[in-house]
Amino acid sequence: MKYDLSDRVVIGIASSALFDLADCDAVFREQGEDAYRRYQEAHVDDVLDKGVAFPFVRRLLSLNDLAEPLDPLVEVIILSRNDPDTGLRVMRSIAAHGLQISRAVFRQGRSSHRFIRALNMSLFLSASGSDVREAVADGLPAGHVLATERVDDDTDQELRIAFDFDGVLAGDSSERIFRTAGIDGFRAHEVLNAATPHDPGPLKDFLAGINRIQRREEEERRKDPAYQPRLRVSLVTARDAPAHERAVRSLKQWGLRVNDAFFLGGIDKAAVMSALDPHIFFDDQVAHLTGTAPATPSVHVPFGVVNAPHPGPE
Repeated sequence: MKYDLSDRVVIGIASSALFDLADCDAVFREQGEDAYRRYQEAHVDDVLDKGVAFPFVRRLLSLNDLAEPLDPLVEVIILSRNDPDTGLRVMRSIAAHGLQISRAVFRQGRSSHRFIRALNMSLFLSASGSDVREAVADGLPAGHVLATERVDDDTDQELRIAFDFDGVLAGDSSERIFRTAGIDGFRAHEVLNAATPHDPGPLKDFLAGINRIQRREEEERRKDPAYQPRLRVSLVTARDAPAHERAVRSLKQWGLRVNDAFFLGGIDKAAVMSALDPHIFFDDQVAHLTGTAPATPSVHVPFGVVNAPHPGPE
């Protein structure tokens, strides 16, 4: 029987985002591919430590208890540059950690991002910046997972997801206005176009999938008033009034929603993230993520003009 992915939230994840591969990567860089293969084969039964995206993935998969076992809400698929032999350690580590991940793509030395659309993925996460940039350049929803010092609290069952707006949920047209017309021109443009929804950004469909799970949680709470929703979504943006209105209206016209909204107007996001404590935060600007990443699992979405390579001197 065919397994249909069309109505599920499908996440692609590289083993580098799910697990801590620092030791393995060091062997590859210092000794080459053959030594790396021998190392992985020798350590095939050694369970890999949790990586930056592990808490996010674990909590997301736990929401499958809202559905029938054979018809899950969430599907996580490994997309790896490992070959199938060295990928065995990844799959055994997944089983040892109790993650419900059974599907994987292993392509020796090659990026797998071309399969994102084929597998109906609304998000691909990797610790390889180059792989993510290639995916985003091809119009695909991908994010570069940054190193963090945060230690996960396994007793916390809530899943908190935070998004920037421009260049993440929405396109980058307003950022382009800001760069050419400055803050006053940007605000005037947003007020004038407040009723016109933005073009969707790279992670708009991912938020749509998250909202579908939230609606399932609402159904569960109506059946069982004691049920406590576990999924919470926040918008954390440098916009402030009056530019906030177009963001709110865009979400509504897309049929999407967030639980919380922070319109910070240039306030440092790192302090807000420390208080909000999301399990994952998506932003398109490295300058913001440099501050958030040490304490918050942060993902760079290298989309739009703010991430365009700067031309060199003529």
